[in-house]
Amino acid sequence: MHIDKDLVAASATPLVLGILADGESYGYAILKRVNELSGGRMQWTDGMLYPLLHRLERLGYVQATWGTSEAGRRRKHYAITQDGREALADRQQQWSVVADALKQVWQDVQVPPTVAEGWA
Repeated sequence: MHIDKDLVAASATPLVLGILADGESYGYAILKRVNELSGGRMQWTDGMLYPLLHRLERLGYVQATWGTSEAGRRRKHYAITQDGREALADRQQQWSVVADALKQVWQDVQVPPTVAEGWA
């Protein structure tokens, strides 16, 4: 299934902040977690993630520190800040409103079976 780029872009910030709310992480692990959470249907690239992380860092929502992996490689680790937690709470409220509105609209819409089966 293809997920529209506008929907991916709109969901990127709350996804990353939500992942980081569970604990600090690094780029590859964030990409892997998004893939897991979406059942493999969202496959982000480095080119999408790192500009987002840098923007979140500029906004003060995440902070980055350098660490070393078990294999001895340097990695940049990202952690959510208090401002990031507040932004996440705000995004959660916004998405709840959107999800509720969509649910109300879609409950009366008949989706052709072949399309609906692709959503399951």
